Amino acid sequence: MREDFLQYLEDFVTEERKKTFKEVAKNRTRHFTVVLENIFQAHNASAVLRSCDIFGIQDVYTIENTNVNKVSRRIAKGSQKWLDLHRFKSDTNNTKDCLKALKEKGYQIIATTPHNNSCILSDFDITKKAAFVFGVEGEGISEEMMNHADGYLQIPMVGFTESLNISVAAAIILQDVTNRLRNSKVNWELSAVEKEQLYTSWIEKSIKNLEQHKKMFLER
Repeated sequence: MREDFLQYLEDFVTEERKKTFKEVAKNRTRHFTVVLENIFQAHNASAVLRSCDIFGIQDVYTIENTNVNKVSRRIAKGSQKWLDLHRFKSDTNNTKDCLKALKEKGYQIIATTPHNNSCILSDFDITKKAAFVFGVEGEGISEEMMNHADGYLQIPMVGFTESLNISVAAAIILQDVTNRLRNSKVNWELSAVEKEQLYTSWIEKSIKNLEQHKKMFLER
């Protein structure tokens, strides 16, 4: 029934759009992911989502301890629609819960910070699954996250300013690691099943009044 319903929905989507969905899915990866910890400025979080979409990162994790993650449609340009967002915002320890979820999926936790033991971006080992953590504006990554990080990553800087806006830092890092990843022999692509799941999800998100279509399909 699921496959029949997908075929039914595909009739409402142009061939060009369906082709685009399949092409984009081919370039999506879960080898790398992004974690936004307690970001309070919507334009920063939204710009990071946009970069994730552009560079093929499918999953974004948000830790919302004291700040709620908000999306600016003007900045995100609809990118949030095509990503899988995992929000940790309960009354428990959201940082701990997020770390546990990432570890269970085999990610090493990489704190982006000018730490004394930080790895320079160009030297970062892309062969291992990694979750890049970006901290709250001004204060940076929390002490708890720093203590549980498997490694630290920094972007080389030679000016007077010692930090970058998180959205800029995210774009620089993602462009570098995904470019190297795609030129490597690492198996970074989604599985055939994952690609099909994404394609189906994107088809459904393209349909207006989806629930009404489901009802019409069942009545048939």
